[in-house]
Amino acid sequence: MSRIANSPIDIPSGAEISISGQTVSVKGPKGNHSYDIHDTVEIVQDGNQLKVSPRGGAGKAMAGTMRSLVNNMVTGVTTGFEKKLELIGVGYRAQAQGNVLNLSLGFSHPVNYQVPEGITVETPSQTEILVKGIDKQKVGQVSAEIRAYRPPEPYKGKGVRYSDEYVVRKEAKKK
Repeated sequence: MSRIANSPIDIPSGAEISISGQTVSVKGPKGNHSYDIHDTVEIVQDGNQLKVSPRGGAGKAMAGTMRSLVNNMVTGVTTGFEKKLELIGVGYRAQAQGNVLNLSLGFSHPVNYQVPEGITVETPSQTEILVKGIDKQKVGQVSAEIRAYRPPEPYKGKGVRYSDEYVVRKEAKKK
C-alpha cells in the first residue's frame, strides 16, 4: 500500500467534513469543495482525522492519490492556495480588472485573460500577478495558462515566470 495513504488527514478547527457514499464534501472559512472518490478507496472519519484505506488489491494504487486530493481540499478551504507570477521584460505589464486580467506582453495587441469561477487574480504591482483559490488544480492550471502566453525565453530571460522558477540562460552565438 502507498505510504502516503497510511498517514491520516488532520481536520483543522473551522473545517466540516461530510461523507456520503463516495462523495466527500469539505466546508471551511474560505468556501466549500466536494469530490467523488474512486470506488476502490474507502474514507472513514475518526474523531478529527480522516483515514484512507483501499477496499481490495486494486485500491492500493489509488489510496495515496485520493488521500492527497482530500488533503488538498481540506487545506484549500482552510488556508487556500496561491501562486505568484512575475513579468520580466521592458513594457510587460499586468492589470486585474474584476474577473479579467489585462496583459501587455510585447505583442501588437493586448491579451485579455478571462479568470474562471472560483479563482481570484490580484496585481500588487504591474509586474506581479497573484493567483489565489481553494482548488489547487485550478490555481495551477490558471497560472500555467497565463505563463503560456509568453514563457521565459533562454537568451534574455524575458517573459512570464513563476516567482520561484529559475530560467537557465544560454550564451549568445559567437562570431
